[in-house]
Amino acid sequence: MLNQTSVTEFLLLGVTDVQVLQPVLFVVFLAIYIVNVAGNGVIMMVVISDPKLHSPMYFFLGNLSCLDICYSTVTLPKMLENFLSIHKTISFLGCISQLHFFHFLGSTEAMLLAVMAFDRFVAICKPLLYTLIMNHQVCTQMAVTIWIIGFFHALLHSVMTSRLNFCDSNHIHHFFCDVKPLLELACGNTDLNEWLLHSVTGTIAMGPFSLTLLSYFYIIIYLFFKTRSCSMLHKALSTCASHFMVVVLFYAPVVFTYIRPALGSSMDQEWIIAIMYSVITPVLNPLIYTLRNKEVEGL
Repeated sequence: MLNQTSVTEFLLLGVTDVQVLQPVLFVVFLAIYIVNVAGNGVIMMVVISDPKLHSPMYFFLGNLSCLDICYSTVTLPKMLENFLSIHKTISFLGCISQLHFFHFLGSTEAMLLAVMAFDRFVAICKPLLYTLIMNHQVCTQMAVTIWIIGFFHALLHSVMTSRLNFCDSNHIHHFFCDVKPLLELACGNTDLNEWLLHSVTGTIAMGPFSLTLLSYFYIIIYLFFKTRSCSMLHKALSTCASHFMVVVLFYAPVVFTYIRPALGSSMDQEWIIAIMYSVITPVLNPLIYTLRNKEVEGL
């Protein structure tokens, strides 16, 4: 990845240029980051340390908590630094690296949510075959596979973006380096990059999302036609409710940002939506799973 342009660094303009708000926002986002790391860290520790939770569902939940910590760490520390800094610069290599890890972890989480939905489908619809289908080896292979796919998906975007020519402005109207803001600064042809963003990233997002919806569709059909007991129906649906809430929180802003056609939305809309899926969702995940999961809440 060679920088073929005269731009050696970028300026992250952040969420606001009002100086009075900078210290306040620093405190707010620092608190969010601490809660995120603490909440997801506790879930990881509990899942690893307690033998009762050594099951496929909690194995994937531990992966999700790890992803959420890393996902926020890609953007929030730099954001916090810029709140207190006059020079809000990031090097070209640092910018491409941030872009890479953001898409790496984001696409991995999108696929992980689909795997978690499949796990619930097997547990509810195929309970007698659950331990056979979702054994430790299969779960490990699925986890490793989605991490690898996520890495190479992000590598595609980082390589293609690094080859663009940035010969004019280096002001990024965002609080982190992402593909769309960088494409707006490029002075060459970006048709291929835009096509990759909408087609490849769209497939990475909508493919798992469709599988997730399909899994829940089969679960609901199965429960309504096979389950006679209202208590069993309520228990099974409550098990899936927390995961479905996380799916909605994650996919809604992602679809709005990367899959919808360009409609000339304002930059304020862009960074507000980005904060939703990169900052708010990771901090809500442990809260949602803890409140709706009696085993994790008790431990």
